[in-house]
Amino acid sequence: MNNKKTTHTRSPRASKPGVIHSKASSMPLLLALAFLAMLIGAAWWHMLPVAIAGLYLALSLCTFITYAVDKSAAKRGKWRTKESTLHLMSLMGGWPGALFAQHLLRHKSVKTAFRKLFWLTVVTNLALLGYGLQTGVMDRLI
Repeated sequence: MNNKKTTHTRSPRASKPGVIHSKASSMPLLLALAFLAMLIGAAWWHMLPVAIAGLYLALSLCTFITYAVDKSAAKRGKWRTKESTLHLMSLMGGWPGALFAQHLLRHKSVKTAFRKLFWLTVVTNLALLGYGLQTGVMDRLI
């Protein structure tokens, strides 16, 4: 009989608790693209104040840049952006940019607790947008 022990090495990411590893789906990226396209279309057809589409685009760009800076800092072992800051940016309307960053930069895309709270910010943002448009609050704010 062969009594050799075999050792299996795991990647450091595989052993972290609360992390789900799967192939990245492009569905969230398509959701962000579709949402931004609908916003731009609604603004173009005067169904939505142009400022709202502009705010979502600007916040998405800022959020994407913040994720990129945080990813770079993580690689270099430098100061990191708080997760609460990333969630606040998503809640304010930067979630499409966050989805782009998560997909393209592979940053904050597998940590289960972060992802759950992130999707809660997306749903909350969309609910607030819908409420604001339905009640006319957005017209008064913009």
